[in-house]
Amino acid sequence: METKTVLKEVSVYDAIGLRLAHDLTRIVPGEFKGRIFKKGHIITEADIPNLLDIGKEHIYIMELAPGELHEDDAASRMAKALCGDGIWLSEPHEGKVSMKSELLGLVEVDEALVHAINSLGEIALATVKTNSVVKKDGQLAATRAIPLVVPESKVEEVERLAAEYRSAHEGAAPVRVKPFRKLRVGLLTTGGEVFGGRIEDKFGPAVRSKLEAFGSEVIEQRFAPDDKQVIVNEINYLLRQDYDMILVTGGMSVDPDDRTPGAIKASGAHIVSYGTPMLPGSMLLMGYLNEVPILGLPGCVMHDPFTSFDVLLARILAGHQIVKEDITQLGYGGLYGC
Repeated sequence: METKTVLKEVSVYDAIGLRLAHDLTRIVPGEFKGRIFKKGHIITEADIPNLLDIGKEHIYIMELAPGELHEDDAASRMAKALCGDGIWLSEPHEGKVSMKSELLGLVEVDEALVHAINSLGEIALATVKTNSVVKKDGQLAATRAIPLVVPESKVEEVERLAAEYRSAHEGAAPVRVKPFRKLRVGLLTTGGEVFGGRIEDKFGPAVRSKLEAFGSEVIEQRFAPDDKQVIVNEINYLLRQDYDMILVTGGMSVDPDDRTPGAIKASGAHIVSYGTPMLPGSMLLMGYLNEVPILGLPGCVMHDPFTSFDVLLARILAGHQIVKEDITQLGYGGLYGC
């Protein structure tokens, strides 16, 4: 005969010395919502008034059948199987375990594995999108058991899928955080109006602020007029300084007097893409010069809080090599403003 998990209802007055089978939550609208008794808590006589205050005249004692798991144990096992470097786990609460970042970094999540796990039923995995920036202690994923009791076979399948992924990816976990590198950056601002002092440079402060937020730094900023050869010379100068990345601002539109894209190409850079399917930031140029990332930044970087530059910058700082596919995929979900 098949053995099933049994929940025994016990009067709170008869529960002294018994262990709770699940967390108990108290809700005071507008004031408090949280756990007041944790799964496994041993009931004492002093607990009885608090139990009655939250409407609990009875509690449940659980006797698990073989092959079944309590929701907290299921969520904990799944989280441990899935998480990688740079992540810490919350305590299980009402069948959920949160994965949080130990550092500022870039989240990497295998989307196909997330879908595979959620197709199993009775369990859930929710994550942020891959390549999202996460702050220290920011939440990036959570595992959840839907019913109070789940078949252990479901959790074992999650553990198998996670182990299979690690084996195929040199030990990398399906959910992980990559730290940002601290890069030394050379910045070249083009345009006769800035070079000649007619208007104030606003690119420099904006770019410095974005880099400093990730721990990187503009070491040197230079200026050039709208002269293709002068711009090429300045790019080569920055390359000789061994900066980790070169940023060129100004003159990125299709106007006849905009020289920057042609100058970047003439410097010998391999152009991954001139133009991105994302707004704002569609006129961004992404390339590599002797393996050093070089980007041509459009004017929106000066005034828009989030552009294609912000997306690619985070990936570059996390050590990604940007390829054409990375650019083409920016279009889906890439409309942030016009």
